[in-house]
Amino acid sequence: MATKTQRIAAFDIGTVTCRLLLAEVRNGALVELERRCAITNLGVGVDKTGILQEDAIGRVVAKIGEYVDIVNSYKTDEHPAIPMVAVATSASRDARNSAELVEKLRELGVELSVIEGSREAALSFRGAARGYEGENLLVADIGGGSTEVVMGVGGKEPARSHSFNIGCRRVTERFYVSDPPSEEECTAARAWAREQFAPYFEGARNSGIAIDRIVAVAGTATSVVSMHKKMKVYDSSEVDGSAVSLETLQGLYDRLRALPLAERKQVVGLQPERASVIVAGLGILLEVLAAAGCKSFTVSESDILQGLILDAYEQGI
Repeated sequence: MATKTQRIAAFDIGTVTCRLLLAEVRNGALVELERRCAITNLGVGVDKTGILQEDAIGRVVAKIGEYVDIVNSYKTDEHPAIPMVAVATSASRDARNSAELVEKLRELGVELSVIEGSREAALSFRGAARGYEGENLLVADIGGGSTEVVMGVGGKEPARSHSFNIGCRRVTERFYVSDPPSEEECTAARAWAREQFAPYFEGARNSGIAIDRIVAVAGTATSVVSMHKKMKVYDSSEVDGSAVSLETLQGLYDRLRALPLAERKQVVGLQPERASVIVAGLGILLEVLAAAGCKSFTVSESDILQGLILDAYEQGI
């Protein structure tokens, strides 16, 4: 394992968001230098068509181009080269033309890996478990196209994981027609998620896997805290490590599902671009808590990006 200080950049291209984390690593300790997130909606229509839309690919390529410029601005005499690692998840896994995105990013000097759900789950667990070493954790990563659920002891390899094709974009496009979504649509969406979650959680219980804490990562979970605290300006330091009760989550879900999209876009603490998929995301998170039998969860700002950087550092990239 490398022992020198190294700057590494990681890109996470999801169904809804496109994110950058630039960090400096020394002997396993990670210091963040730059963090960026933009909603690019790569996965629009993928559940129905199996194709990444050209304009969606264009949005991602443009944003990654901006991120590459940011990374290059951190080059110094001490750090003349900054390795970049990039992964794409659910939408790119599902799309038949994801090679187009891979090729366009290669032209920017970014080598994109379309990773399987199991790899996504392991990286997310590694990132989210930082600070919770020794605890029996369930890490829930609710994305736009998929939800990764990972169980294990913090600081160790995951004991059990699964990637479900249940995500806030996928659920929205598959179930929600009305504005606001009807009671019947919400009920059907949650029942669909519940049915798929049930065998996994039953198997975990039968295996004797304990859960001390649910750690939720990604935009749905962080938005819960931002909305609950009515953040006009997002502050990650106020979000990371926040505990959220089931009652708070249920209250936000009931409130937002009753609002038409135009009003959801005005909710303080919610990115307007996320308003169209937030009801589905909150519903999925409620079903995770119900399946796990937990009454609260902890939000983490540490996720697959931190996992990617630590993994790259150890491999001596």
